[in-house]
Amino acid sequence: MPELKCTVQNCMHNQNYYCNLDSIRVGGDQAKNASDTCCDSFEERKSGTFTNASMEASPLSTIDCKAQECCYNENCKCNAGKISVEGGGACSCEETECATFQCR
Repeated sequence: MPELKCTVQNCMHNQNYYCNLDSIRVGGDQAKNASDTCCDSFEERKSGTFTNASMEASPLSTIDCKAQECCYNENCKCNAGKISVEGGGACSCEETECATFQCR
């Protein structure tokens, strides 16, 4: 299970650069570089919205990866030791990316 670091601070699942979801989905079926990927699990944190406080963010997450050309994708699961999801100021999943993506 990869260590996931997330810099998308306005995602409602982000807690101190970790994700409070047990698993995320990285999109990008046709990706050839990191900017072609995205975190499909992204949900914008809007003022007045709250997350479930009982969900603790963890550095480890299962990652369902749709980026078929990524060298870390093994049967739609990420096998990188560490990944970074980025997208400061993102308002939609398309404005996020898996910065660890490496084309085969």
